[in-house]
Formats: sequence, C-alpha cells, structure tokens
Amino acid sequence: MRQELDGRVAIVTGAGGGLGRCHALALAERGAKVVINDLGGARDGTGGSLTAAEDVVKEIETLGGEAMADGASVTDYAAVEAMVARTMERWGRVDILVNNAGVLRDKSFAKMNLDDFRFVVDVHLMGAVNCTKAVWEIMRLQNYGRIVMTTSSSGLYGNFGQSNYGAAKMALVGLMQTLSIEGAKNDIRVNCLAPTAHTRMTEDLGAALPLDQLGPELVSPGLVHLVSEDAPTRCILAAGAGGFERAYVTLTQGIRATGADAREQVAARFGDISDRSDEIVPEMGAAQGMIELGKLQKALGA
Repeated sequence: MRQELDGRVAIVTGAGGGLGRCHALALAERGAKVVINDLGGARDGTGGSLTAAEDVVKEIETLGGEAMADGASVTDYAAVEAMVARTMERWGRVDILVNNAGVLRDKSFAKMNLDDFRFVVDVHLMGAVNCTKAVWEIMRLQNYGRIVMTTSSSGLYGNFGQSNYGAAKMALVGLMQTLSIEGAKNDIRVNCLAPTAHTRMTEDLGAALPLDQLGPELVSPGLVHLVSEDAPTRCILAAGAGGFERAYVTLTQGIRATGADAREQVAARFGDISDRSDEIVPEMGAAQGMIELGKLQKALGA
C-alpha cells in the first residue's frame, strides 16, 4: 500500500458502490482511514441498507486498511453530524470529504413533478452542504481540509431530461467557488470532479457508450489528486476513460452599451460580447463588476 495519505481520515458519501467505492478503495490504498457512508437505497433514493457499505469496509480491511461503515442519509443534518462525531471519536480528525452521494429521477421538465425536482436538489446540493457544514469547523481548527464536490457535465453543459440533476450539479460549482475562497486561510482546498463512468447511475444508456472502457476506477486517480496534500483549489476536473480535462467558468471582455438604443447596440454587437479572445477566469465574482466599471471609467475619460 502507498502511504501518501497515511494518517489522513476521509469521509466518502455514496461509497457503497460505483464511483464512491472506487474512491474509497483508492484513498485506503494510499493509507487513509475511510468512512464508507452509504444509505444503501435504490438509484432513485428509495429504500436503505448498510450491507453495501459494510462490504466495502471488508474489502478495505482485507487490503490491510482501516474503515468504518455509516448509513446516514446526507439529507439528514443530524444524522450527518452524528456520523462526523463517530468519526472524531474513533480517529480524532477529518481531513478529506468526498461529496459523492447522488440519486437520479430523470424526466423532461414538462413531465417532471416538483417533488422529484426538490428531492434531487436536496440529495446532491443540500447533501453536500450538510456534510461540508458538519466538517467545516473541524477543518478550520486543524488548518487543513480537502473537499471534493461531485459535479457533472449535465450541470456544466446540460443534458435532456436532467433539469433537476443539472441544476443541482451546477449549484455545487457555485458552492465550491465560494468555499474555496473562504477556506483558503485555513488551507481548506475545495474542488469539483465531473466524472464520466459506467455505474448503476448510467445503466440505462446501454450501447450508447463504450461501457467496458468507462470503469469508475479510471476516474479515482483524479479524485486522489484533488484531496492530496499538494491539491489545487477551485478546480473543476473532468475525468473518464483515462482522460482528464479541466473546465472553467470564464468571462469575456464584452462591450459597453448605454443610451436609448442600448438594446439595439447589444443586439448589433453580440458577436463582440461573445468574443472569447481575451476572456478571463475571474478570481472572484467582483471581477465582473470591475470590468464593467472599467468600461465606465474609460468612457468618462478617467
């Protein structure tokens, strides 16, 4: 076993199978002690059993590692707090949080009921919020923490029938952007992972993808880097089939349009507004306002 994460304690949600299991095994292989959190429900979030989590614990123990199973629902903050308390009681710290738990309730927006929309957002977004909140103060006091949000190309770029899932996954990017700023002074690094992998979450795709080349274990090397001591922060790492890419939220230089015909100027110069030649990756949200105020000052001759 490699020991680059020796002494580190990790919580991985949704770790009873698929990506979460592979992440947990990869972390354990490198010396981390791992909490295998899994509600054990179906793909749509119904039901529950600790069996899957316990099976992964046995795998890790067979490899010579340390792990514990926990069946807390990430949507239940009290249960999440209790999970973290048990982790602290056993190992005394939490260094790594991988927010991986998720569900799917896919339908076109026209056919989707709001309960299914809320539930998916609650699991993906609020589940990550609950788990992050439960470990945040621990990481602040340690002056060390590594947190990964599991986003998706469905959130970054859209996908038919996944308005609920896509909205939740893009919201996690916004959460990551702010938490990475707030956590910097305490060496809490926060990143997003956008995986492409064949798990039970993608089983309906069938022959649409080369499923035998999309094993979830091919994504986990990227996850390990995002939680390592020399991890980046504010990174959106895409991974799948052995490929790794980085996605960015960018901002063009745009134009300034004022006056009674401002709307017409926007329409006429939309190509200039969309020109990506000098686009930037803002360090924080204020960058947009600074660019806009810079145009104003230039117009005023300041």
